[in-house]
Amino acid sequence: MTQFKDKSQQINEKDKDAFISTGLFTYPVLQAADILIYRADYVPVGKDQDQHLELTRNIANRFNQLVGKEYFVLPETLYTELPKVLSTADPLKKMSASLGPKHFISAFGEAEVIRKQVKSAVTDSGDTPVGQISAGVENLFAMLKAAGGHPEMDSLHEKAREGALQYGRLKEIVADALIAMTNRFKEKRKEILEDKASYQKRIAASSQEIRKKAQATVREVKDLVGLMNIPS
Repeated sequence: MTQFKDKSQQINEKDKDAFISTGLFTYPVLQAADILIYRADYVPVGKDQDQHLELTRNIANRFNQLVGKEYFVLPETLYTELPKVLSTADPLKKMSASLGPKHFISAFGEAEVIRKQVKSAVTDSGDTPVGQISAGVENLFAMLKAAGGHPEMDSLHEKAREGALQYGRLKEIVADALIAMTNRFKEKRKEILEDKASYQKRIAASSQEIRKKAQATVREVKDLVGLMNIPS
């Protein structure tokens, strides 16, 4: 899987004596089980999870062939409007905490930290052809759109194509939008923590219901493959 290959490369570059746990290599199968046990039709994921959904569909399809029945639905990806957020430090890589603090923006980060990260974001190295927009600048526009947009966004995008964009102005607008968005996240988290007991009860009740669906799937799968179901 892509994640295993990427992590292998990162470790080899930093410490050739380090190793990667087999868990990183095998967890996609566990992820597939988590999806199939609830018979999901769609799974909300980022673009980088395409391979995991492909593996899940392959497993489901193989199972269906073995039992001679279309038991599992082949789950499809369900993307948000922005399926992949890229690193502000390297817009050719996905935003990832494992790459270090320069490569991700925390959903609960402090305003001054977010503003500093956006201010230092890579924009244009100077080799972008006329009429095109660099990956770094496109990434800033993508984050701005995901954060709710801005009245100046279209005009700024046009200026970027013309090579007349003031990067400082764009970064200021993007930082303001991200801070406004993350402030809502922090407010919601505070609300949840202040009423933690109530939310825990709701989670427990929900878990009890979805556990029934998972148990039914396990029983049916065992029947289909000829394994014994022991009464609980």
